[in-house]
Amino acid sequence: MDTRDEIRDFLTSRRAKIPPERAGFAGHGGNRRVAGLRREEVALLAGISVEYYIRLERGNARGVSDGVLESLARALQLVEAERGYLFDLVHAANADPRALSRRADQPLRPSVRRLLDAMVTAPAYVWNGRLDVLAANQLGRALFAPMLAGSVRPANQARFIFLDPQAPQFFVEWEQLAHDAVAMLRTEAGRHPHDERLAELIQGLSTRSETFRTMWAAHDVRCRRTGVKRFHHPVVGPLTVTFESMGLVTDTDLRITAGTAEPGSSSEHALNLLASWTATSHDEVDGVRTGDRS
Repeated sequence: MDTRDEIRDFLTSRRAKIPPERAGFAGHGGNRRVAGLRREEVALLAGISVEYYIRLERGNARGVSDGVLESLARALQLVEAERGYLFDLVHAANADPRALSRRADQPLRPSVRRLLDAMVTAPAYVWNGRLDVLAANQLGRALFAPMLAGSVRPANQARFIFLDPQAPQFFVEWEQLAHDAVAMLRTEAGRHPHDERLAELIQGLSTRSETFRTMWAAHDVRCRRTGVKRFHHPVVGPLTVTFESMGLVTDTDLRITAGTAEPGSSSEHALNLLASWTATSHDEVDGVRTGDRS
């Protein structure tokens, strides 16, 4: 990823999203040649010169301080994930490229696998910033069986969402999840702009999915820590699960996500039924055969 291009496109896209009135420029909305704020308005709000901001928006971030970035984040009304992305891009632009190479992926520690297996009543899985699913407990494998059934390993959430024809039926709110997946991949690209495997994933998705290309061009970023997913599962039918995501302190690139259903709900019943089914079934819960019972 070219950080100069990313800085330019990200700043331009965020500037275009702010109506002048929302930034305090009441009465400045008529006869404007650009959507959102003008460059000089951003510079005024950030307390920097117009020339300095233009240089930065062109991708020249050499020597830009964190203080200037904070001012820009306030001027552009960036949310937490957007602010972090801007900082990551600028820091990457100022770093030695050799220091930005992603460290080698490490195997999942046995203690993390044991933790997953101990979570018998909640579907849980471990994933990385590329949205690769590295491991899951039994209920997690059963719940996400359609996503984990492919031959490519590790299974990848974004690859399933955009390239597998089962995805829109399996994920009831497919479009929102698709937006989230793209935004999380872009966030990861800001942290690791020289990650070759991430670049290959993004290139592959861009080549094969017009929807992915369109969403990627929006330059949205997001950090997902909690959320609700609605499924239509091939075995137990519709269910809604609330997920919480936590970072692994030792393995900073990894997160563990676990879900629960509302107590007493039909979704809890469906999840319990799925847990019971996986405990007695001889089929492989992370293979294609799981869906044969629908």
